[in-house]
Amino acid sequence: MTNNSPWNPVVLFSKPEEERAGTPLLVLFHGYLANEEDLMGLAQYLPQEFTIASVRAPQALGPGYSWFPLMHEPDYSVDRVVAAVQDVSDWLDGLREQHSSVSLLGFSMGMAVASTLMRHRPEEFAAVVGLSGFVVPAEGNGFFHDEELAALMVPFFWGRDQADPVIDAERIEYTHAWLNGHTKLTKVLYAGMGHSINMQELGHVREFLTHTVLGSR
Repeated sequence: MTNNSPWNPVVLFSKPEEERAGTPLLVLFHGYLANEEDLMGLAQYLPQEFTIASVRAPQALGPGYSWFPLMHEPDYSVDRVVAAVQDVSDWLDGLREQHSSVSLLGFSMGMAVASTLMRHRPEEFAAVVGLSGFVVPAEGNGFFHDEELAALMVPFFWGRDQADPVIDAERIEYTHAWLNGHTKLTKVLYAGMGHSINMQELGHVREFLTHTVLGSR
């Protein structure tokens, strides 16, 4: 990623290029220290009408990749989040015209990426799915158009385990209040799931995407 050239991420697609035109697009954002292969296994459980694109985060770190520093780390800032998401938004600009709609799905840190994209251009997304994740405080940054989003109330599915050991209570409390005030929220809790995704949740995500995106075409 440089200021002089567009971001060209590593992306896995569920359909070959010649079969993507006119389909709804679902973009997947993986969690901290994972990669683009991590969520691609979900594709078989999601509506087959979608072209699914799983994107690799830009920063190589440990065994995988990261979108931005963890919120408790000293080098975290909302500007770092915005820089990463701006690159994703620019990349999406080159794709969206060939698709009937664009929806987003993020796991853990990837939910922060998906929700920040939605907050930047709320009118451009049909639905957003957040799994075991969080949203970031905007801290007054002009990248976030939360008032526009609140007027549109984009459908948002948020699934998590009440006892998730990774996302702390403060972030959960903030995320819950924020989603309630800015999106058309569907919230489901899954006991015993931990910081992961289970088959029951995938069934609910499939129903959500079918109803909110495919049902409105």
